[in-house]
Amino acid sequence: MQAVLILILFLAVVALMVTRKLPTLVALPVLAIGIAAIAGVPLKMINPETKADTGLLAHIIEGGATRLASAYVAVMIAAWLGQIMNQTGISRTIVKTAAELGGDRPFIITVLVTAAIALLFTTVAGLGAVIMIASIAVPILLSVGVPPMVAVATFLFGMAIGLQLNMSNWSFYISATGVTLDQMRSFALVLMALTAITALVFLIVEFKRQGLKFTWAQKMETEKEDAAERKVNFFALLTPIVPIIFVLVFKWPIISSFLAGIIYSIITTQRSIKNALGVVIKTAYDGVADSAPAVLLMIGIGMLLNSVMHPSVAKSLEPALKNVIPSTPILYVVFFSVLAPLALYRGPLNLWGLGSGIAGLIIGLKVLPPTAVMGALLSTERIQAIGDPTNTHNVWLTNYVGIDVNKLLIKLLPYIWALSVAGIIAAAIMFF
Repeated sequence: MQAVLILILFLAVVALMVTRKLPTLVALPVLAIGIAAIAGVPLKMINPETKADTGLLAHIIEGGATRLASAYVAVMIAAWLGQIMNQTGISRTIVKTAAELGGDRPFIITVLVTAAIALLFTTVAGLGAVIMIASIAVPILLSVGVPPMVAVATFLFGMAIGLQLNMSNWSFYISATGVTLDQMRSFALVLMALTAITALVFLIVEFKRQGLKFTWAQKMETEKEDAAERKVNFFALLTPIVPIIFVLVFKWPIISSFLAGIIYSIITTQRSIKNALGVVIKTAYDGVADSAPAVLLMIGIGMLLNSVMHPSVAKSLEPALKNVIPSTPILYVVFFSVLAPLALYRGPLNLWGLGSGIAGLIIGLKVLPPTAVMGALLSTERIQAIGDPTNTHNVWLTNYVGIDVNKLLIKLLPYIWALSVAGIIAAAIMFF
C-alpha cells in the first residue's frame, strides 16, 4: 500500500512539473518530505546503536540540504572561473579565433565554432554564460548561411560536448551516485566522444539537406568595440583546459583544480595587483549569483536522495522495484533505451531532478551497480541537456533566432535519442 501511495505522489508531482504548475525547485523538497512521510519516517528517529538521528528533520531535511555540499561548492567555484573568462574577454576571443581559422569554408567554420563552444563549456556554465557565448557564436554561424534551427542545434551540441567534461558536473554526479572519480572520468570521456560524433553526423546531414548558403553580408553587433574585446594573449586562451589538466594529469581534486584555473587566468590577464584583486572580487560575487539556481536545485536533490535512500522508504519500495528494474545487460539496454525520453520535461530519468531519486532508489536496493545506474542516467541526460524545451538556455536560444522551442526538440530528437542509446550500450559493456 505504501508503494502505491508513493507512486501516486511521484506521478502527481511529475504531472505538475510537466504542466509547469510546480517548479522543480519546489517539487523536489515536496517529494522528499512526502515520500518519507508516506513511508512512516518520524520527525526524530534515533538509532540505538549509532545514536544518529535518521528522522525527517535531521536526516532528510537538514542532512539532505548539505548532502551535495562538495558538489555545489564546485559549481560555485566553476562559475567564478567562468565569470573571469567572460569578463576578461577569453571566451569571446576563443570563439572568434575559431571562426577566423575556418576562412571562407562554412562547414569548417561551423565545426571549429562548435569545438570552441565545447572547449568553453568544459569550464563555464549557466544561462549567463550561454547568453554571452551564444550572442557571439550564433551570429557567426548565421552569417555563413547556417539556418537558424541548425545554428541553435549546433550550439547545443557544442555545449553538451563541453558539459560532459565540466568537472563541476562530475562532482554532482559522483555525489549523487557514489561512483569514484576514475569511474566517472572513464564514462564521461566515452559519452563526450559519442556526443561529438553525433554532432558531426548532424552537421553533415543538415548541410546536405539544407544546401549551402554562403554570405558574409551580415555585420555582427558583437564586433563593436568594448572593454571585453581588448586583446587577450595566447596563454590566457588556455584557461579552459587548465582545470582539466590538473584533474586528469596531476590527479588533483576538482575544487583545487578550478582554483588553480582561477589563479592562472588572473596571472595571464591582469597586469597589476590592484586590477587583479578587483577582477577576483567582482567575478566571485557574479559567479556565486550565476550558480545560485543550480545550487538551490542541488539542495532539493540532496533531500530527495536522503529520502529515497532511507531504510524505511527502501523497505516500502523494494518488492515493487525489484520486479521492474532490469538486472541483465540486454534488459538494461532495452529498458533505459525505450524510456530515455522520460528525461524530458524534468521527468523521472532526468538526473537533475526526479532521476536523482530514482538513481538513489536503485542503488539503495542494490538491483544494479552504481556505475551502471550512473551510466544509464548520464546517457538519458543527453536528451535533456540538448533538447529539453524546459531548459532556460533552449528557450533563450530559440527566442534569440525566432524559432519554436518544441520544433527544435522534434528536429533533434532522432539524433539525441540515438546518442542516448549508444551511451546506454557503452555503459552496459563497461559496467556489467
